Amino acid sequence: MSTANSPEDQRLVNKSSWKFSKAFWTANIVELFERAAYYGVFIAITLYLSRIVGFDDIEAAWISGVFSAGLYFLPPFTGAFADKIGFRNAIILAFALLSLGYFSLGAFPYKAVVLPSLIVLMFGGSFIKSIITGTVAKTTTPETRAKGYSIFYGIVNVGAFLGKTFAYPIRIELGLTAINYFSAIMSFVALVVVILFYKNVNSQGEGKSFQEVWGGFVRVVTNMRLLTLILIVTGFWIIQHQLYATMPKYVLRTVGEQASPEWIANVNPAVVMALVMFITHLMKNIKAVSSMAVGMFLMPLSALLMASSNLLESVTGQSVSIFGLFSAHPITVMMIFGIMVQGLAECFISPRYLEYFSLQAPKGEEGLYLGFSHLHSFLSSILGFGISGYLLTAYAPDPATLTPTQLLTAYDQSYMIWYYFAAIGLTAAVALLIYRWYYQRKDLKAAVN
Repeated sequence: MSTANSPEDQRLVNKSSWKFSKAFWTANIVELFERAAYYGVFIAITLYLSRIVGFDDIEAAWISGVFSAGLYFLPPFTGAFADKIGFRNAIILAFALLSLGYFSLGAFPYKAVVLPSLIVLMFGGSFIKSIITGTVAKTTTPETRAKGYSIFYGIVNVGAFLGKTFAYPIRIELGLTAINYFSAIMSFVALVVVILFYKNVNSQGEGKSFQEVWGGFVRVVTNMRLLTLILIVTGFWIIQHQLYATMPKYVLRTVGEQASPEWIANVNPAVVMALVMFITHLMKNIKAVSSMAVGMFLMPLSALLMASSNLLESVTGQSVSIFGLFSAHPITVMMIFGIMVQGLAECFISPRYLEYFSLQAPKGEEGLYLGFSHLHSFLSSILGFGISGYLLTAYAPDPATLTPTQLLTAYDQSYMIWYYFAAIGLTAAVALLIYRWYYQRKDLKAAVN
């Protein structure tokens, strides 16, 4: 007679735990399309705003930063609205907004139209962030939730990878404007899939009102322990956001138009996908803040690697042979190494940050608090992109603003940009050590008393 713990029963449990509802699979499929659309546009957003729309580097940086920041700030609030109108209605609204936003962004490249288009995209994207994660939560059981979120996490990374992969040949063959049409098509296909296959899921019992969400936000930002951590981790994400803020223009201006910042940026999700589970397991017995500290000290190293391309070029010249198979510019090589270290740092920081953040929440409010756990990305989007605009103007200016004589030496000091970000990363890493020391002492005193 078999027992509840027999291999046969375990096999049946494992088999059944991979069975998810149609709503779950539909949500994950359209998440793939949405991420491909978003990252295809986002990797080229500052390029598009400058080259096609006509904003200068500083203006394009601030606009892109506010757009990105809104996507991190709004989801708890749009999630509350989604609970009120139902997930199906909300996700249809979201993809309708995204389809319209991406199309208008490409079709009407005028300053007066682009800004409203980005606002439409910001609200559409913020709905998606809350609805898809909410659908995963509501269509899984305690036994299947871990696998459900692992599928979701994998889909997000695959979508991001594909979006940037397609963006490069589209930019080269069809131009920057065509990327917006690619994203509009992806969003419209997702809209059709949702209309045909997404059935409403029960959104009763777990949703929060706007008042409750705002109350949670106030409690998070008035919790000095959490607020200090958010500000410190912002230093990490300021450097991370340079994949989209600084790197595309920097690479194209210093290496040339045939360079592929879109593919270079894909190094990050590739490293995270390959190593995050291993590193999380490796550090499982290490305190969360200590694991985060490892990642924080890796980030300035990543920026220093990016800054060292001139040293490599002094040895190899403008072409580095990669195992005799192909060659790459020293800037490309060191950018890849730097981004690899960034991905490694993210593996140490991101999972443990969420763990630590959730432990600081009052019992029963973990979900509400985690809704604001990405406030660091809200801040780092604004600050990271904003700083990027000024540094590009100073060290790697738009070639359209330079004379032929100025172009000869305009980028000789361009690598200096990354020293600024290395300094920001190092400051944040040291601040985290001080934070850990202070709160360990405080917790010890509280335990003794």
